[in-house]
This record gives sequence, structure tokens and C-alpha cells, in this order.
Amino acid sequence: MVRVLYVEDDPEIGLWVKDDLERRGYKVEWLTTGEGAAELAKQADLVVLDVMLPGLDGFTVGQRLKKEAPGIPILMLSARTSVDDKLQGLRFADDYLTKPFHPDELVARLEVLQRRYGQLPGKSVKLGHILVHVDRLTVIDSRTNDEIPLTSKQWQILHYFIRHPNQILTKEQIYEAVWEESYIEGDKTIMVHIRHIREKLEIDPGNPAIIETIRGLGYRVKS
Repeated sequence: MVRVLYVEDDPEIGLWVKDDLERRGYKVEWLTTGEGAAELAKQADLVVLDVMLPGLDGFTVGQRLKKEAPGIPILMLSARTSVDDKLQGLRFADDYLTKPFHPDELVARLEVLQRRYGQLPGKSVKLGHILVHVDRLTVIDSRTNDEIPLTSKQWQILHYFIRHPNQILTKEQIYEAVWEESYIEGDKTIMVHIRHIREKLEIDPGNPAIIETIRGLGYRVKS
């Protein structure tokens, strides 16, 4: 599930966008000011940021977000249409969409940013000897052409890795993204699930080549 940090002070527009994105499968954290945005951005996959905000304006908030979380894509929203405003936003943001806009265009632009940042995989992803069909929610062993059955949680964990290729992901990140609950230090849930996934996917689960353990940090899947 793609996590969007959405900062918009207009309650009518904010609720409309939040409801539409959630209906499409996004998880949305909606703020009406920029306060607290920098911390929440570290846990988000995308930021949708309005320019006109009470207190600090969107340009200032966006610049701070990029400084705190430089790898996160930011889409600016604004009723301002002047070239100067767009250029000011695009000095730090990754895209700029003017109001009014159609929700389909907003989602299309978010998907472009996800592809650009490697968050949105193609229809099929090859990881060693397995082929993951993201659109069909299936995993195939390319040596035998047999499907490898995964539980719902196992699939969500694998999909989260695919959306973040080559990145080291902590147990906390994985747990909070998949279970959508706060991680409790010492919880063995992720360790157990990854062991079971490895038993299904790896040629040698004791020496994994698909889901790597990065000692002291977490796990990584190389694309």
C-alpha cells in the first residue's frame, strides 16, 4: 500500500482528495498545516503539498521536507498558475499541478513519480529464479514454471520489497507498512514471516539470494 502524506488546509478539497485516493488503494495521512510534516514524510512514499497553507507556506514546508527526506517525491498543488510560481515550486518539488484538477490526473502524476523513484514496479519483476507478476498477484518459479503460493501477508511483504528495490528496509518499516500498526521493539513477526517466505522462494533458504539480511540494519531485495 502506497503511503501519501497530504498537506491541504481546505477541508472540502482535502476530504475529496483523501477519499478518492483511499478508494484507489492509497493510505493517506492528511495534515491541514505543515506542522509535523517533516517527521511524517520519513514514513511516506509520496507527498502531495498545497502551496497556500496557514503559517508556513507550501514552498517553505516543501523545502524543509526535501532537506529532511531528500528521497521522497513531492507533488505541489496550487491555484497559482504563473510561471514564476511554478518555477519556484519546481526548484525542490518533482511536479506541480494547478487547481482545479481532475482526480485521474492527480493519480496519473503520482504513478509517474512512483515509476521515476522505483516505487511502482512493472507488470512483472524477475528476482533470481522467480518471476513476480505484480498485476496478477502471482509468483512463478521460472525453472519449473510452477506457481509458488504465498499467504496474503507474505505477498504484501514481498510487494513492499519490490516497491523499494535495492533499499535496506528495517523490521519496523516493513511491519508498519504491512500491518499498519506501530512496531514494538523485539517483536519477531517480521523475522518469522521472512523465514517462511525464504522457505518458499529461495533455492537455499539458509543462504538466501533473493531476500538478503543486512546485519544490524534489516533486509534488502536486489532488482
